[in-house]
Amino acid sequence: MARTLVATTAVGDPTGRDELLQEYGLASPASEGLLADAEQSMEPLQNLVELAAKLCGVPYGVINVVTSDEQRQVAAVGFEAAVCSRQDSMCAKVFLTGETTVVTDASLDPRFAANPFVTGEIAAVRFYASVPLETASGFVLGSLCVFSDSPAVPDADQLDMLEILARQAVQLLELQRRTLQLNSALNEVRESNTKLAEFAGRVSHDLRGPLTTILGYVEMGGDDLEVGSTHPAAEYFQLIGASGHRMLAMLQDVLDYSRVGGALQRQRVSLQTVAAEVANDLGVSFGPGSVLDSEDLKLQVDPGQLRILLQNLVSNAMNYRSPDRDLEVRISGISNYHGTTVLVADNGKGIAPEDRQRVLEPLVRLHREGDGQGSGLGLATCRRIAEAHGGELSLKETPGGGTTVVVSFAAEH
Repeated sequence: MARTLVATTAVGDPTGRDELLQEYGLASPASEGLLADAEQSMEPLQNLVELAAKLCGVPYGVINVVTSDEQRQVAAVGFEAAVCSRQDSMCAKVFLTGETTVVTDASLDPRFAANPFVTGEIAAVRFYASVPLETASGFVLGSLCVFSDSPAVPDADQLDMLEILARQAVQLLELQRRTLQLNSALNEVRESNTKLAEFAGRVSHDLRGPLTTILGYVEMGGDDLEVGSTHPAAEYFQLIGASGHRMLAMLQDVLDYSRVGGALQRQRVSLQTVAAEVANDLGVSFGPGSVLDSEDLKLQVDPGQLRILLQNLVSNAMNYRSPDRDLEVRISGISNYHGTTVLVADNGKGIAPEDRQRVLEPLVRLHREGDGQGSGLGLATCRRIAEAHGGELSLKETPGGGTTVVVSFAAEH
C-alpha cells in the first residue's frame, strides 16, 4: 500500500519520480543517465522496440523514460538514442493520460504542431503513436512510441499489438528493477559478512596472545607438582589446560574462517604433497593402506588455503569416524579445462541428506553422540575457500558409508 501511494504521488513530485526511476536503473542520483547494471540489460527492450516498429510498418521506434526534467530514450530503432529536455518531448505531453495516443499527422495537431520534433528543428515527425508504460502500482515510467516522417493510419490490430508490447516492456523493466534490488541486497550482505569476518579475525587474533600466556602458566603450575601427585590441583590444571587448548583451536578456526576470501596467491601445487603435509600435521599415517591416502594431481590454487581446506576435512573425518571400522580417508581429483574437482571421501558416520546443506553454514554442528569436539566452522571455511576460487563445495554419501566432500576449483583465466 505504501509503494502504491508513493507511485501515485510521484506524478506531481519530481523528486519522488526520479527516486522511483532510480529503482529501475533508469535514472542516477547525479542525473548521469542509466545505471551501469541497467545499461547491460537493454537488448531485450531494443528487440521489443524493433518488433513494434515492424508491426506498425514504420521506420522508427523508441522507449522513452520521462524524468522530472528530461526525456531519455533507453532503446531506439532507426536512430541513435539520446536525451532531450522534458519540455521538448512529445511523449511528455501525453504519457500521463493513461491512454494510447495516435496522431495521423503531428503537423496538424495543436498539441504537437510547434514541437521541435515536428517542425524540423530536431526531426520532422508526422505519424506518431504512443502507449504509456504503466506499472501495476500506477506509476508511469514513460512510453513506447513508434513514428514516421510521413502521415499514416494504423489499423486496430496494429494498435492492439503495440499495447501488448508496451505491457511486455513494463514486465521487462519490472524484472530489471527486481534484479537491481537483489544485487543491492546481495552487495549489502557481502559487505556485512566481510566486516563481520574482519571483526572475528581481529578478536580471535587478539585473544590468542592472552590465552597462550594462560596456558603457559597452567603448564608451569602442573610441572611444579610432583609426578603422580594426588593433589586436587593436578586435576584442575589438566582440566584448565584441556579447555584452554580447545578454546585455542576454536580461535584458530575463527581466524582461518576470517582470512578466507582475500587476494588469492595461486600457484601450481601437488595435491599429494599437500595431503602428506596435512597428515604429518595431524599425526596420522599417510600412503596406500594407511589412514590417509591421496592420488597426485596438479592444481592451480592458493597453497595455503588448500592446506587449510584439506586439514579441516581430514580433521572432520577423524572427529566423526565410525565406531564399527578403522578410519580411511581417500583424496582424489579430476582436472579439465573448466578447472579441478577434489574429492575427499571418508568411511565415517556420514551426514544425513537433510543435514548436508545445513552443516555448511557457520557455527552449525549436529551434536551426535560420540562426535568429537568442533567449532562448527570447518566446513563453512572450506566452502568459503572453494567460493574464493570461483568454485563450490557439496556433500554426498561415500559408497559403503561415510561422507564425500566434493570441492571444485574454477580454472584461472
